[in-house]
Amino acid sequence: MQWQSEAIILGVRRHGESSVLVEVMTRDRGRHLGMVRGGRSRTMQPVLQPGNRVAVVWRARLDEHLGEFRIEPVELRAARLMETATAVYGVQAMGALLRLLPERDPHPHLYDALDVILDHMGDPLDAGELFVRFELAVLNDLGYGLDLTECAATGRRDELVYVSPKSGKAVSRDAGAPYADRMLALPPFLGQGAQKSATRAGMAEAFRLTGFFLHRHVYEPRGMSENSARDGFVQAALKAIGRMEEERLRQAG
Repeated sequence: MQWQSEAIILGVRRHGESSVLVEVMTRDRGRHLGMVRGGRSRTMQPVLQPGNRVAVVWRARLDEHLGEFRIEPVELRAARLMETATAVYGVQAMGALLRLLPERDPHPHLYDALDVILDHMGDPLDAGELFVRFELAVLNDLGYGLDLTECAATGRRDELVYVSPKSGKAVSRDAGAPYADRMLALPPFLGQGAQKSATRAGMAEAFRLTGFFLHRHVYEPRGMSENSARDGFVQAALKAIGRMEEERLRQAG
């Protein structure tokens, strides 16, 4: 058996004296593991870093075997991703999200999204928005997608400011007002036809929204602890966005 593809490195762990097990995300074959002989060499170590885009050839006698990778660099962005806490935690957090999906299960849109987000990690606001949408896409692929397009009670597509914690559906301002204390906030940048960029407050609400449904539908039923890298990413992104907003206010004043 053999196939070849571009892939993004998710993680690496030691295997024997000189080899490593490499976990990658591919567009058409999903998350995939393989052994790289000599992967601990000085030549290969800079290539086998999370976030790097590589060309892989996978070989095995049978399809169900672990198999071996031959890997060549395409885009080495790991060094750039080590420059900020947002990027460091973001790479780890997205890898953890992808591990919630079955191995070798294709999710081409998630591969494309991962590639885009890794190129925008230098801007915490862009990274935060894209990360939240990535979490929503993972929830959808797991069968727990949120419906943020219309009000669950009235069918309205405007004034959507809440999300029902029970149904995961949007709720309009008027319909949700009597239950506001039990609703989750729908950040404006996630609303139907949203035009505005996120603020720090909106990002905090968005992280709270996706975190709630990940905990309810994924972590708790599987007996899993919430991923610490996600918390690191959230805190780093909110801190960086807060500094950006303070700087804009200082300049405006």
